[in-house]
Amino acid sequence: MNLLRPTLLTLACLLAQPGLADDLPSLGDASSSIVSPEQEHQLGRAWLSLLRGQVDQLHDPQLKDFVETSVFRLAETSQLQDRRLEFVYINSPQLNAFAAPGGIVGVNGGIFLYAQSEAEYASVLAHELAHLSQRHFARGIEAQQRMQIPMMAAMLAGIIAAAAGAGDAGIAAIASTQAAAIQEQRRFSRQNEQEADRIGILNLEKAGYDPRAMPSMFERLMRQYRYDAKPPEFLLTHPVTESRIADTRNRAEQFPAGGKEDSPSYEQIRARMMLYYEETPGVSAKRFRAMLDEDPKQDAARYGLALALIKGGRLNEARDSLKALLDRAPNDVAYNLAQVDLDITANRLPDAQQRVQRLLGQYPNNYPLKQAQIDLMLKQGRSTEAEKALDALLKRRPHDPDIWYQVAETRGQAGNIIGLHQARAEYFALVGDYDQAIEQLDFAKRRSANNFQLASRIDARQKEMIEQQKLIKQMLR
Repeated sequence: MNLLRPTLLTLACLLAQPGLADDLPSLGDASSSIVSPEQEHQLGRAWLSLLRGQVDQLHDPQLKDFVETSVFRLAETSQLQDRRLEFVYINSPQLNAFAAPGGIVGVNGGIFLYAQSEAEYASVLAHELAHLSQRHFARGIEAQQRMQIPMMAAMLAGIIAAAAGAGDAGIAAIASTQAAAIQEQRRFSRQNEQEADRIGILNLEKAGYDPRAMPSMFERLMRQYRYDAKPPEFLLTHPVTESRIADTRNRAEQFPAGGKEDSPSYEQIRARMMLYYEETPGVSAKRFRAMLDEDPKQDAARYGLALALIKGGRLNEARDSLKALLDRAPNDVAYNLAQVDLDITANRLPDAQQRVQRLLGQYPNNYPLKQAQIDLMLKQGRSTEAEKALDALLKRRPHDPDIWYQVAETRGQAGNIIGLHQARAEYFALVGDYDQAIEQLDFAKRRSANNFQLASRIDARQKEMIEQQKLIKQMLR
């Protein structure tokens, strides 16, 4: 399984940018007659559910909130018409990001280890959103008329087969569906890459970032991996050449100097990922101390040090580090959540609760704060209140499997057994296990036999899931 993940992610990127088109499409481009945006959306969601069921993922609410906020901000200045985006966070320290048909945006945790500023990170995502906005996948199908919807589904099915452990059989399935198309994809169309670079730079500048970050990141990555036998996934699917760097540099220089290069929030997420992928909290603490020795004003390093100290059980030292940060920025959400984590670890739950409530008064819709509030409720045995808070959170994040998983656990603790089975069904559907999802709704229907309206709603949802499962099975034929 682990050996197949790089293949899965590489092919996901290839599918997002098959590289068979030349000109910018109009809103009514011919590709829509072959693969409509709605068909892309449906297939993309089906593919996402299977992908989620096969890859190890990151569940950090602060990471998810940062990525989603930044990508939607980039989408606002893009040409992307369908902004029904869904995200998957791959637990891998390797550099990679991808955008798959239907508005699927994937991000490896490793991107934060490589992109040294928010502008560099945003340049990668702006490039990926350009592939989506220009519908490179659908246009590739149009350019190669042999490749119809069943062909696309078969290729996606091959990816899932490979991820599920079918090994050579999965790869063979992809190859047998359309060997010529795969070969074209592996040649990496210069037109599509240049188009995504050009549009990405334009939208990067529109979003307020420094567009020079894109060539700078490409240049550094090329230097770093020039002689590497196994470069990161991102460079396999987006090969960087001298001419590409020169082209993006020339385009970026056409814009006025300036724009945002970095932000405290990006540096905080970067520190979190550094800690996450470090061998031990002690090693991570040494790294952050070295950064502070070099520059004592690096608040992100002090924040990372505090997190490492909490994780290592050195709470008094962590409290001192956080106090210095909170004295300077008393309303910073990341610093306060670190203090909440420290207070919970020290079993000071009332202090943690008071802090979360104060911050929610200032940021009432902040997802990480809402999640911290729910976690505290559960630690305090307030499962009924936690269930209500999770129901409210679901209205804002209805397609988040992490939320549904916790909803199921919380409903079970609160004695809501019908709701437990319903939540489990939604979770299993989001991770592609439709057999278990449908079975969970059977359990829920049996328990709700005396409530006609509730049983009818459950039955209707079960029929929807059966139809979704049929679509998946068609993909896997």
